[in-house]
Formats: sequence, C-alpha cells, structure tokens
Amino acid sequence: MILGGERACRMVKHMIGESQAQPAGVDLTLSQVMRFSSEGEIDYDNSKRRISQSRQLEFDKQGKIRLKPGCYKIMYNEWVEIPLGCAAFGFPRSSLLRCGADIRCAVWDPGYRGRSESLLLVHNPKGIVLHKNARVAQLVFARLEKQAKEGYRGKYQGENRRF
Repeated sequence: MILGGERACRMVKHMIGESQAQPAGVDLTLSQVMRFSSEGEIDYDNSKRRISQSRQLEFDKQGKIRLKPGCYKIMYNEWVEIPLGCAAFGFPRSSLLRCGADIRCAVWDPGYRGRSESLLLVHNPKGIVLHKNARVAQLVFARLEKQAKEGYRGKYQGENRRF
C-alpha cells in the first residue's frame, strides 16, 4: 500500500511549503548541488569502501545554478524519518525528466533518519538551470507487509543534520 498526502507528510520534516504533499508521496526540494572530485571504492563487506569526495557548487545571486551535462550529487532540504513499518522510494519529478535530467536514489530503508543525498544526471546536451528549493524528486512511501524488527543502522543514519 502506498501512503500519500498527510500520512506521508508526517514522515518528512522541514518542508518548504504545503504544496509538497502529493497524492502518492511528498516532493523533495533542492538544498545543495555538489560535483564529484574523487573516485570512490566499493567492495563486498565495506572494509575497503571509500565514498567519492565532492565539492559544493554555489547558486548565483538569483538563487539559480546552471549545470552542464554530467553527474552531480544533490542534497535535499527535508529531513526524513522512515518508520519500521515502511520503506520509501525516490523518483524524479516529471518536469525534471522533461528537461533532460534524472535523479537516482537507493531504497530508503525502514528506520532510516536523515537528510538524504541522491545522484542527479543531466542528459540534456544544453544543460539545465535549477533554482534553490526547486521541487526535484518525489518520495513514495510503501507500507511493509510486516514491520521490520530492526531499523536501518548503516553509515548514513542521521546524515546531513542541520537545523
């Protein structure tokens, strides 16, 4: 079962406005854009895991950022708290896709709390202009058949805390 509207909004804190509530989820807004500055390393047991470094790009005085084709890391404004009875899936908003860009997200596990990051892929050969706080993704919450006994306890728990 997909949880939308008011029920979904209870799992998302620090929303910019009421217009973020959608029938099938909650829109997430753009806080930061970062460019990758190093390679990463992934292995089976995370003993050699090394997350790629990135540097924050600045919005101009009008609150816009012009991005050329390529891949970027983005951070959202919203803080999300996934209950043990749910998981969430992030999708790009259709307007972003129609401008030639895509967002990729991992599964948001039961028990995850944080201000998450996603991968932004700009495919449009002319690039894209994004405004600070633009609604770029939609988070869709699904109720689990059975509540998880244990919540997410990975490296990213509580990430990007700032209030």
